[in-house]
Amino acid sequence: KATTSMLPLRRVLLARRLPLPSQSAEALMLARHRGAAGGWARTLCAKAEAKPEAAAEPAADAAEAEAAPGTSEGTDGDAARVAELEAQLSELDEQLKAKHDQVLRALAEADNARRRAAIDVENASKFSVGGFAKDLLDVADNLGRAADAVPAELRDSEEAPVLKNLYEGVVLVDTVLHKVFSKHGLTKIEPLGEKFDPNFHNAMFEAPDPTKEPGTVMHVASPGYVMHDRCLRAAGVGVVQKPA
Repeated sequence: KATTSMLPLRRVLLARRLPLPSQSAEALMLARHRGAAGGWARTLCAKAEAKPEAAAEPAADAAEAEAAPGTSEGTDGDAARVAELEAQLSELDEQLKAKHDQVLRALAEADNARRRAAIDVENASKFSVGGFAKDLLDVADNLGRAADAVPAELRDSEEAPVLKNLYEGVVLVDTVLHKVFSKHGLTKIEPLGEKFDPNFHNAMFEAPDPTKEPGTVMHVASPGYVMHDRCLRAAGVGVVQKPA
């Protein structure tokens, strides 16, 4: 095998007319040649194995470099999205508060409208006959004047039965009329001896009276009428004058 491996070297030496080496020398040269070839092969293998690792390191570094900006961009994008959602949530909260306030105002206005409508209906029911009743007050006044015109001594006298019956008839009609007034909420007021109230009394004159306090009603010229606590006609009265 050593001789076979050394054939090219022998041919070179013969062509150049150089002496051939001995067999021991050939064996030594062949061993050196194989050792050099093995070292060279091992060196190539080591370099081949090192190259993928060296190439993998830059690739890993490049991947990390590429991944780092992406991660940063992803974090920034998530933060921006969260900020946008928070802004939308705040805006929706403001809109909800505004709508809630509008609903409360609408409910309050509707409630006030219902109350006003109920009051209007009640007033219309109470005072719908106010105008008609006010026109009848003159009739009641005339009936009272007719009854007062009959002298007191003749009202129960048998000497004038016609006048007596007339008086009783006038008083009966006046009584029935005032009952009808009371049925519809119309009340007669005669404030003799009461304190003067401008809401229900109409002062026609003032006169001194040392026996009564100033501002007291001392005379009722015409009775007043009140319909459901509303003055339909003020009573015409005379009031005690304040001392000078």
